[in-house]
Amino acid sequence: MIKHIFFDLDRTLWDFEKNSHTTLLQLIKDFKLIEKGIDTADNFIKKYKIHNEKLWELYREDKIKKEELRGKRFQFALAEYDIDDSELAEQFGLAYIKQSPIKTTLFPYTHEVLLYLKKKYSLHIITNGFEEVQYIKLASSDLIQYFDVIVTSEQVGVKKPNSKIFEFALEQAKAKPDESIMIGDDFPVDILGAEKIGMQGVYFNPNKLAHSNAVVHEIFCLSELIALL
Repeated sequence: MIKHIFFDLDRTLWDFEKNSHTTLLQLIKDFKLIEKGIDTADNFIKKYKIHNEKLWELYREDKIKKEELRGKRFQFALAEYDIDDSELAEQFGLAYIKQSPIKTTLFPYTHEVLLYLKKKYSLHIITNGFEEVQYIKLASSDLIQYFDVIVTSEQVGVKKPNSKIFEFALEQAKAKPDESIMIGDDFPVDILGAEKIGMQGVYFNPNKLAHSNAVVHEIFCLSELIALL
């Protein structure tokens, strides 16, 4: 008997890729990066994403701090164009952190599905994102109204898929693993992490990426949760 539903935030409810892309395009104009030596905005964003993902992986593994992640991702991307300007990278990074979280593009049917589920279940968030940023996203997108418990990795001191963050979230929600479901887009981080402590998992795969994971529940659109739950 499911009573509690836990959601990831980025790339599950809040459309990280679209919101990030919109922000980066605007900042590239604001900081006049074309005039400073990059070839095209799209190419710069591609290079940035490569560095950002590598640094996020290191952050998830506790090999770097968030300040290092925030500072180096734009520094490395600019260095691809032989732009050695740490002040520019820092200011660009600060502007990105300020502007990106207030973007409000969500995955289709986010509000409709959450409104439906809220009437039947207790809803919660478990996210690896930076605490101050995640709360801005939730408030700006009018999502905070749906959730009883919001747990961030910074709050707990560990990141998904570490069992401790799921256990902490269950404790805060006064929920048991066998009456809880975790919904997220990252299979090893969200689904395997949840299943490891006895929760069910729903793998959200909106881009229909091919994989060989053994999945009990997989959805391609959030609207499918209405039939599933």
